[in-house]
Amino acid sequence: MKATLLKAELTRLGIGYEGLIEKLKAIGVDESYNKGIAAKINRGTFSFAFFMQCMKAIHQKTVRLED
Repeated sequence: MKATLLKAELTRLGIGYEGLIEKLKAIGVDESYNKGIAAKINRGTFSFAFFMQCMKAIHQKTVRLED
């Protein structure tokens, strides 16, 4: 579920994986390998802490559960 929510927010904001990597770096999170972050998100194999870091990086204070 967290992967679906993260992908939906990225899509809604028009942010790709490269953009997410840049935004994560801006808050001090080093995710330098583009294919690695794409695989992690697509598989959903990331922690809730990483999810929250992504939400902070893209300046999202709320998560939309429905349209």
